[in-house]
Amino acid sequence: MRADTGTPSAYIQPIYVTKPLSLGTRSDSVKQRDHRLRGPSGAGSERKEESPTLARKRPSTRLPESDKPAVPDELLKRARRVARRLYKAYPDAHCALHFESPLDLYVATVLSAQCTDERVNMVTPELFRQCRRVEDYLGLGTQRLEKLIQSTGFFRAKTKNILGGCQAMLERHDGEVPRTMEELVKIPGCGRKTANVILGNAFETPGITVDTHMGRLSRRLGFTSEKDPVKVEADLQRLIPEKDWTKFSHTVISHGREICDARRPLCEECPVRKDCPFPGSPEQMAEMESRARSRSQGPKKKTPTKAAAKATTRARRTPSTRPRPSGSSKADRTSKKKSG
Repeated sequence: MRADTGTPSAYIQPIYVTKPLSLGTRSDSVKQRDHRLRGPSGAGSERKEESPTLARKRPSTRLPESDKPAVPDELLKRARRVARRLYKAYPDAHCALHFESPLDLYVATVLSAQCTDERVNMVTPELFRQCRRVEDYLGLGTQRLEKLIQSTGFFRAKTKNILGGCQAMLERHDGEVPRTMEELVKIPGCGRKTANVILGNAFETPGITVDTHMGRLSRRLGFTSEKDPVKVEADLQRLIPEKDWTKFSHTVISHGREICDARRPLCEECPVRKDCPFPGSPEQMAEMESRARSRSQGPKKKTPTKAAAKATTRARRTPSTRPRPSGSSKADRTSKKKSG
């Protein structure tokens, strides 16, 4: 006989919840999981894709896949080694343009066309002080804006692009800078290069910026043989992880400015010299230095060929067919002396 503890039996017996509200039983959840993993028939192990309406698509600057063959493993490994060494050599590489907002970066990038970043950074402080919104640029007007950016060169075309871009942002995007590549390239003065700069530095969407430095170094490193910036970008996207695209752009551009000059690259100081096929041999390096010296000394005077020298001599000996003024010939001068 069980001793009476003074506690009602209802509190001694365990209470089991057999069907929680809106959660389903354990067996139901297991069945739903198996249904998602294996399908209705129970065969196969592929997970069904998530509905596009539920999963928000992350903005990307990746170009469509091309018909080119797969990247060789050796080239892929070399590209990754070059990237790691450049990251180590330029740990503080960043966007050289000064900005505080996506709109500032859009304007600064438009101004940087055919102009140095240093000059742009000298012009933008006063411009950004007066203009904080797209309405401010539109209210500034063409003449006042041209006067503010005149020292950056091509100021009339840049003024047209800036005002046109601000008008487009006001009409299509409520005065905000778009956050996707598809929308940015429709803004006046904004191509893929400018869009990659804005997305990578203002919105943290990785992008490869192909300017003159990036194109030159990519060809020298053997990463591409293309000259079209879009094709260069596509080749680099296959070599560099997407999360590092913006960082890779900053380091390569810094390396192009400091070491890998277009005319006189400092190959002896290059941190990626062991993985760089340029210039290929000491003879090619000497030839490149010779061309650089000849460019710095100016164009050489052309030595006339033998045929050209003979033609010049013959022209000097041939009497001129132009009519001479009266009294200028030798016979006229002699007759004047006799008559005098």
